[in-house]
Amino acid sequence: MNRATRASVATLGTIFGLSGMNHGFFEALQGNVPTGGLFISAIGEAQRMWPHGAESAFTLIPNFLLAGIAAMIVGLTLIVWSLGFVHRKSGPTVFLLLFILLLLVGGGVAQLLFFPFLWLVATRINQPLTWWRRSLSVKAQARLAKGWPLSLVITAVLFVIALVIATTGFVPGLVNPDTVLAVMLSCLGAAVVLLPVTFISGFAHDIAMNPVIARE
Repeated sequence: MNRATRASVATLGTIFGLSGMNHGFFEALQGNVPTGGLFISAIGEAQRMWPHGAESAFTLIPNFLLAGIAAMIVGLTLIVWSLGFVHRKSGPTVFLLLFILLLLVGGGVAQLLFFPFLWLVATRINQPLTWWRRSLSVKAQARLAKGWPLSLVITAVLFVIALVIATTGFVPGLVNPDTVLAVMLSCLGAAVVLLPVTFISGFAHDIAMNPVIARE
């Protein structure tokens, strides 16, 4: 098993599961009322904490309360699957299906930009990383492998900060909504840039930790 790759997938899958639960929580708070369409604001006017805090979502369930409950259940299931089952034989397939289901019940639309790549990385958990071993020089492998833990932590923290700001609009010392939005988008953008670095450094770490594969 490629343990660093599994850890990267599990960590980010958990964060997106939490994001889906966050969307679902605020949808449920809007009560037993019709959504009025497929595209909704997960956070209603009564619960909104700042002008840009609507949190767009898509749902096939035409009721805020039911959509919210479904999103929280699917989000929690995604977290459990990411942490305990994504490495199994059918793990990546179920992982992808849970992401799609989360999208369809109201867990947020932003995940659409990320879960195809998370799924592709998940398919490498139990596979030999032959292409990466041949493509990365020994020196590059060593440097990337050494930096993997820090890269994963920074990426995860940036995603969490972006999620918190998107929901609450809180940034210490800032009150201008547009400035807060810029900070949130900067954190999200930095996380997006670091995401492939995290995955590739995880591959390098797995190669370094498997001397049998490394000698092939």
